[in-house]
Amino acid sequence: MKNINNYSLLTDFYELTMMQGYFLKFSEQVSTFEMFYRYQPFKGGYSVFAGLDPVLDAIQEIKFREEDIDYLKDQGIFKDEFLEYLANFKFKGDIYSVKEGSVIFPIEPIVRVTGNLMETQLIESLLLNFINFQTLIATKTARIVDIAADKPVLEFGLRRAQGADGAISGTRAAFIGGANATSNTLAGKIYNIPVSGTMAHSWIMSAESEYEAFKKYTEIYPDKCILLVDTFDTLKSGIPNAIKIFNELKSSNPSLMAVRIDSGDLEYLSLEARKMFDEAGLSEVKIFVSSDIDEWIIRQIKQSGVPIDAWGVGTRLITGGNDPALPGVYKIVAQNRAGVVRPCIKISNQSEKITNPGIKNVMRFYKNGNMLADLMYLEEEENELISAVRNKAPVKFNHPSTEYEHFVLKDYDRAEPMLTRVMKNGKRLSESMALSDLKEYRQKEINSLDRTYRRLLNPHTYKVSLSEKLKNLKTNLIREIENNSTVK
Repeated sequence: MKNINNYSLLTDFYELTMMQGYFLKFSEQVSTFEMFYRYQPFKGGYSVFAGLDPVLDAIQEIKFREEDIDYLKDQGIFKDEFLEYLANFKFKGDIYSVKEGSVIFPIEPIVRVTGNLMETQLIESLLLNFINFQTLIATKTARIVDIAADKPVLEFGLRRAQGADGAISGTRAAFIGGANATSNTLAGKIYNIPVSGTMAHSWIMSAESEYEAFKKYTEIYPDKCILLVDTFDTLKSGIPNAIKIFNELKSSNPSLMAVRIDSGDLEYLSLEARKMFDEAGLSEVKIFVSSDIDEWIIRQIKQSGVPIDAWGVGTRLITGGNDPALPGVYKIVAQNRAGVVRPCIKISNQSEKITNPGIKNVMRFYKNGNMLADLMYLEEEENELISAVRNKAPVKFNHPSTEYEHFVLKDYDRAEPMLTRVMKNGKRLSESMALSDLKEYRQKEINSLDRTYRRLLNPHTYKVSLSEKLKNLKTNLIREIENNSTVK
């Protein structure tokens, strides 16, 4: 794979054909798009927003090079004047976003982009590619880490990831999601993530015997010794040989003695291994497990009372398991024509696919540090809403798709807008945050979410609602469109 440092052509081809159409017909139009997603992956109760920092860098650096222009010219459908425009293209729009590492929920805007119609259209595929994937992996990892609780989760997904780019960006997202370390050395170097790894089965089979393989390894790494014990027979060979080695090693007082089990019935083997070590007077030996683990398997093993000290998670983390994509979309919500802003709405026979019109933000309400509910509101009513929050006034929350369903929130102690400006006139407004800081922030977000939203089975649905003005705008636009489309 060639090193990619310019993502100008990382777009669906129809973005470019539309872009040329806008250039020829609507070149002065300013538009606002929003990214949101339609439902929670993994049938969960929340997602973790990730991918923002690298996509901002990618957008800021978009430049159509000479070879890019030549490639597009060879397609035979782009006019010379449009290609000349691309040759001088620079994204100059504004981007608002929730903070990376935030807990997010369906239908609410997580990124908002305003600029001329051409540039806002161009970055759609790029934005969705980065954020959909990294949010999916950060969310999957957060679920795994939440179930693992105080035990480390090690990300081992490199060899099962979708290409080198998926492996590197997936490791980044996994660390934000809470992974303690990675086996991916390149990602560790790029993002300053702790790396971890000891041996594979080939090391064991390269020696004359399993005991000899363990012995040679401890001679090289006597202080932190983790032995892979399932090459031949975990309980009849691996654990007994590990006991011999650790008894020999114990006198040197190593900082870590552990075994890793990578196949078989992890619950049974780990329980028996623990008994064998304890009976041998080696209660300090740790047990690590790997092999197609996910949050459900960790939950089952923990419920059985098996004492696992660390979890190595690969395939089902880095690929998203049974839910391989976040359903994130990017829709136009407003157009500015000659200084007049007009809200836009997409109508569908499926109520959940009807978009929420207008330039919006999200206010998140809290009580005693816990998230209560999110309210989508129009930008024009922000000052009024902030004043109401300051005075602890009751706030009406309208159901996003059921016209008459609502509730009034009275008991809260604070609220804050979720979307802040992160790019102005095509320039980032802040430097990249350290991944360790994003990881810490993500944990703070998870901690402020009630356990009912975090449970794996049938999690409670977090309330995302519409302000009164936004609800009225949506209802009126739907009626207006229905009336205008009626066949007479």
